Amino acid sequence: MTPDSASLAGRTALVTGAGAGIGKGVALGFAAFGARVAVLDLDAETAERTAAEIGASGGAALALHADARDPEAVSRALDAAAARFGDVDVLVNNAGGTFAAAFVDSQEKGWDALWRANAKSVMHCTQLVARRLIAAGRGGSIINVVSIEAARAAPLYAAYAAAKAGVVSLTRTLALELAPHAIRVNAIAPDICLTEGLAAMVPPAERTRWADIVPLGRPGEPADVAGAAVFLASDLSRYVTGVTLPVDGGTHAAGGWYRDPGGGGWVLGPPRSKV
Repeated sequence: MTPDSASLAGRTALVTGAGAGIGKGVALGFAAFGARVAVLDLDAETAERTAAEIGASGGAALALHADARDPEAVSRALDAAAARFGDVDVLVNNAGGTFAAAFVDSQEKGWDALWRANAKSVMHCTQLVARRLIAAGRGGSIINVVSIEAARAAPLYAAYAAAKAGVVSLTRTLALELAPHAIRVNAIAPDICLTEGLAAMVPPAERTRWADIVPLGRPGEPADVAGAAVFLASDLSRYVTGVTLPVDGGTHAAGGWYRDPGGGGWVLGPPRSKV
């Protein structure tokens, strides 16, 4: 192992949902480590902005306006990326979405939308990239961005959590199916991550609770997830496949334990109010 083991130089990475949030963080991280990055997003404007930011830092990026839920659109995007940079070596399935709804009040239409956005998009993109890697006789790395909700109860987000749990299972299965082709498949499970979307929803005063909820004492940032993605894309993880890595500041390990704002160490259940 050498420092070069962390390098992504000479590799082409496609990141879905890379116009903002975690996807953008991963795209920027990959570029910083030398990858050529195909920035795929449903929003053409944000994809262009991410690609421009990479270019301004001296990196190589291509903005791709495409819907990760549409396999034909993804196939065209892969053709465009290959024409510019060469075949994709690394795929990050980051695109997705959710909404809150009590399960008893939810509708099948909503379930289908969440399944299509969070699970079928992963299946489409992974199958298309894997077929190309196998045909070329090259290995690669596929990284699925899931959620800590795949491994714990998620009231009001039942269908979303079920879809993410399905991707965790898919990750393990594909790790075995694709291992003979030297294609590694892993997942990253964030929890509280201060993206633009979360910052817009949660007032600054309410964010103070995160210091008590997260064992490491702060919310995650897209760069934190990007660090794990760089590891899983690089040769540093050449013997790692089939795992789901929580990048959550310890919330999954905490299992309901919180910092006591009163200074009493840890409490099981919601933290008491500060005295």
